[in-house]
Amino acid sequence: MRVLIAGGGEVGEMVARRLSREGNEVTIIEASAERCAYLDHALDAKVVRGSASSFRHLKAAGADQAEMLIAVTSSDEANLLACLVAQAEFNVRVKVARIRTHEVDDWRRVCSDAKLEIDLVIHPESEALARIRPVLRIPGVSEVIQFGGGRIRLFSLGLDSENWVTGKTLLELSDAGPPKNSLVAMIFRGNHAIIPHGDETLLPDDRVYVVTTDRDLRDTLRFMGLQPEAPLARVFVLGGKQLGILVAMELEREGVSVKLFERDAARCELVSGLLDRTVVIHGDGSDAATLIEQNIEGVDAYLALTGDDENNLITGLLARRLGARKIVTLLNRTTYLPLAHRLGIQTVVNPRLATVDRIMQFVRKGRVHSVTTFGEEAAEAIELEASPNGRYIGRRLKEIRLPREAVVGAIMRPDGEVLIPRGDDVIRAGDRVIFFALERVVPYLEEAFIDERRAGRR
Repeated sequence: MRVLIAGGGEVGEMVARRLSREGNEVTIIEASAERCAYLDHALDAKVVRGSASSFRHLKAAGADQAEMLIAVTSSDEANLLACLVAQAEFNVRVKVARIRTHEVDDWRRVCSDAKLEIDLVIHPESEALARIRPVLRIPGVSEVIQFGGGRIRLFSLGLDSENWVTGKTLLELSDAGPPKNSLVAMIFRGNHAIIPHGDETLLPDDRVYVVTTDRDLRDTLRFMGLQPEAPLARVFVLGGKQLGILVAMELEREGVSVKLFERDAARCELVSGLLDRTVVIHGDGSDAATLIEQNIEGVDAYLALTGDDENNLITGLLARRLGARKIVTLLNRTTYLPLAHRLGIQTVVNPRLATVDRIMQFVRKGRVHSVTTFGEEAAEAIELEASPNGRYIGRRLKEIRLPREAVVGAIMRPDGEVLIPRGDDVIRAGDRVIFFALERVVPYLEEAFIDERRAGRR
């Protein structure tokens, strides 16, 4: 497929890298000469310097031959205009746009009324909110991700020397009698992603990803040394930008007591008018004296959601030292993700990775139901529907020679039955299969289980 990406920032780069690796013909149009030089060296893609809203530049980038436009520049207006030009002038069939304004729903309506057919409008803050919401009520977990319409859950936890599973091999864990429907699917050790096998030992500071069923979640949490869901009573939010407001609105609806800290007085006035029960505090929510005065000790969660990554990291560490039970930190730079985990920040939300996941899910649509990226694109969880033409359909898992960098984490039958599979289980046509894999083998899995015609290439 010929894909034109408007915007060569971090999101455009990550999408281009994946699409190129999967055999698509990718062109990036980017305004910055310095960024173009970097992308030309870093990617297997054509890079054109120019404006995404220019007729002439879009044509030079091959818009007249593109089958899909993905508009992810830093400007909402440029993204919308690129889609308009692509539709009206070049008849590009599929269009995707990232829109960051809080008026995104109004823009969706306006585009529809104007017959501007944008197939997917992505709002990064909404994607980030969807990542934050599930983790707040479960102490000790860093992430909670749902598959199969919520029937399958993946959670992650950081290990320390006090956790009873630390120092055990996966075989030893299996002998200890875990819930039947549970599996250690992935481990992050520093920056390194591991798809583990039975002889793998869990070490201090590992981040461990465990897949289980919705029904077995509580028992699996207990087995891994964690407390099941706890009531959420008090939350502190640092930052009165879009994401902070969205989180506060969501928590208000759930009856949670929220305090939101914002330094800018005019912004405080605006935020106060948008929220009903949240206490909006004009002050520095990264100042220890202010947090102590507002009774931070024992608060259920502290969410650092300003636009300053460094400030979010530092204040997250401060809030943890002052007694906040869970820390959620917004980081826009993916290069900071390993640092955050080394510093012991439990939950890190990266809107750019969430945006990339949403784009890749859309591009792979049809038999791919969800895509989730871990680390700096090191690994993926991919939920796909097995095709009748897949080369491994009807064979027992122990007979399938998957790459060592991949594991089948869960299977959901068409009737809703969920399996955390073992060697004798069989993948059938129509099953939803959740794979955990290093990013480089994902194209092989898609080919092998969705399209047999290309499954031999590896």
